[in-house]
Amino acid sequence: MTGGAVAMGAGMLSNSKAALGEGFDRNLDRGDAAILRFLAAAELVEADLWGQYAELGGVANGTPNAYQNAFMNLDGDGPQYITSNTLDEVSHADFLNAYLASKGESPVNLDAFRTLQGSKATGAQNIGRLTNLMHLTVDTSWYTRYRSTTNPDLGATFPQALNITNRSAIPVTDADFDNPTHIQAIADIAAFHFGSIEQGGTSLYAALSQKVTGAQALEITLGIGGSEIAHFLEWVDFAGNAVQGPPITDQGLTFPDFNDPPNPQLQTNLIFPIPCEFINANLPKCAVIRPLTDQFAGAQAAVQSLTASGLFSGQSKDFFATLGQLAEQADAARRLP
Repeated sequence: MTGGAVAMGAGMLSNSKAALGEGFDRNLDRGDAAILRFLAAAELVEADLWGQYAELGGVANGTPNAYQNAFMNLDGDGPQYITSNTLDEVSHADFLNAYLASKGESPVNLDAFRTLQGSKATGAQNIGRLTNLMHLTVDTSWYTRYRSTTNPDLGATFPQALNITNRSAIPVTDADFDNPTHIQAIADIAAFHFGSIEQGGTSLYAALSQKVTGAQALEITLGIGGSEIAHFLEWVDFAGNAVQGPPITDQGLTFPDFNDPPNPQLQTNLIFPIPCEFINANLPKCAVIRPLTDQFAGAQAAVQSLTASGLFSGQSKDFFATLGQLAEQADAARRLP
């Protein structure tokens, strides 16, 4: 890590005590600042991964490549959705850092960790990346969770809809464009990864919103969190489109037709949350975002989930230390009376 990056880390990563809601004279509670710092880091991570998807699978300049066509097989507007989602995440990161700076806080800078090799396929920029989309183990339990009447916050667990282990969600080289089944499978993997990422963001913002003290900080977490929900609902539908046609198999991974035979837990045309247990199992079921608790949806839980997915494969110990301490500070924040 460079000397400048060390200075950045020291400025961002003060001890956990600073996150416990101690006010100061810049009109931003310390706990709120810790929450917004972690969210800025999370949005930088999202902007990085979505940027890689957009370069290869977003709106085409000219004739679409095979990856873009594979997305259009799932939805004719798929590339536009990918490009739009990317622009949203970039705007989130830019806004959060600018807001922190406007309150006298140091913005989050992860540029020192942009060291990972991305795709070498035509269309991908030859730049360092924060994230690795080529060795993903995608958690697809979100698909079954949102079709269930039970809630992880009350102890429920959910099966994987598909077992996607150590697979690439982007073409690695131009050779991946040549096999129609292979490139469709890569796009289908991406479709489930889109849903996994955006449902995580949906729960993260909802969980951290319960901790903020300031009205303006709450306006920010609810406002950006609402955008994450909008993203998630689109990708629920998108992923369903990947598993409602003739089955395809590629390198041992099969995307079956989830509607054959019909199974409510796998139904492909459900995009809204099914009413589930909420607050207490004895209360009426309610359609909600879930999970909402620190254990499953907080900042540290988000880092653990992203790390387990392989998204940070190849990253440095300093990167994990930086992200981990930001997450610890955010989770330590408490709403002031």
